[in-house]
Amino acid sequence: MSAPAEAAAPRPWYRFSLTQQIMLGLVAGILLGWWINGHFSSQGLAPTDAAIGHDRQQVWMEWLGVVRDIFLHLIKVMIAPLIFASVVQGFAGAGDMKKSLRIGAKSLIYFEIVTTLALIVGLFVVNWVQPGAGVTLVTDPAHTTAGLAKPQTLAEIILHMFPVSLMDAMARNDVLQVVVFAVIFAMALIAAGETGKPVFQFFASLTAVMFKFAALIMKFAPFGVGAAIAVTIGHQGLGTLLTLGKLVLTLYGALVIFVLGVFGVVIWIARVPLRPFVKAVREPFTLAFATAISEAALPKAFENMEKVGVPRGIVGFVLPAGYSFNLDGSTLHLAVASVFVAQAAETTTGIHFSVGQQITMMLVLMLTSKGVAAVPRASFVVLVAALESFKLPVEGAFLILGVDALLDMARTSVNVLGNCLASVVVARWEGEFDDKKAEAYLASGDGKS
Repeated sequence: MSAPAEAAAPRPWYRFSLTQQIMLGLVAGILLGWWINGHFSSQGLAPTDAAIGHDRQQVWMEWLGVVRDIFLHLIKVMIAPLIFASVVQGFAGAGDMKKSLRIGAKSLIYFEIVTTLALIVGLFVVNWVQPGAGVTLVTDPAHTTAGLAKPQTLAEIILHMFPVSLMDAMARNDVLQVVVFAVIFAMALIAAGETGKPVFQFFASLTAVMFKFAALIMKFAPFGVGAAIAVTIGHQGLGTLLTLGKLVLTLYGALVIFVLGVFGVVIWIARVPLRPFVKAVREPFTLAFATAISEAALPKAFENMEKVGVPRGIVGFVLPAGYSFNLDGSTLHLAVASVFVAQAAETTTGIHFSVGQQITMMLVLMLTSKGVAAVPRASFVVLVAALESFKLPVEGAFLILGVDALLDMARTSVNVLGNCLASVVVARWEGEFDDKKAEAYLASGDGKS
């Protein structure tokens, strides 16, 4: 492992991180929406004055809606190319040597089992708590799809997975079709061998460019968040935040159940030394929670997982792969968030989103949540795509985005925790985990500061 880079200079107090900017946008939007809702209230006014107040309120709502919709359009335009490029790069770049392929296969098996369990836990908790029940969405006809089609049969769902035209699938933002095509394309790219290397390099470059594109879009996120929450509160008042608080508590509770239940069982089955592992992950976990950026915790996670007994080769493969394929916290969040929107949509339109449709959406999320971990606010991108695919109102995503900074802290830290655990599990599975090194690490003073 290369020597650690010099510590970056501390950020001046007046330079805010993206999470802090979004929180400021959230607070400003809440205050602005509260002012609009109260200042232009028609209660106690004469009909003429009430009409004037209503017209002025509509002008505010219209322009705030423009700011919100600009952000929405920018998010939508990057969904298909970003997912296509990242999935091709992720699958086609999955190992060259025999051992890497074996470790990769074991890692993917573990990733899929655990992320599936995350979806199940999220689905169970959100249907139990029902945080979206009673929430009314302010929908925009330009964003919704008129005339929801009847639920598809299993045969229709399977047939729909395979696109007739990639361009058509991208134009409609049909993420499932894009992912299926990307996986098959990646398999062909691997089979092409040396001939396919320039194509692989192109997609690697395209992925990097799309990540930069996403980062540029996310600079506009505080304004999009502020405008979105201002429109919501301007229409509905501050009472809607009580429901969002219920959503936050639902996600945090589901993550606690997942960590204690699923991770606890994994630690027991894989015979993970608990105290050394907790000591090794507490700093990466805290960094991820405080910054809401997984990459901020990666260097320390690399260092500590090797110290606790995971071979360098396994750490170097499993942790980066996990950033694309083992997003336990984000996956659980997507389950909770998507069903929350479905529940709110049922309250708004009266159209019931069945358990079968929820399970189908979970299967889609298992695919679409892969490969975009490096995108800031990736869960929001995937959530919008899923809502588009299932013809649910995307306004629900903006409602959630209002508290996304709070949600992001929890899901990011669980992502990091899950990837650290995955590296230990794969090392144990390979028979290469060093228990003596773990004991020495626990006995040392390393990591106490």
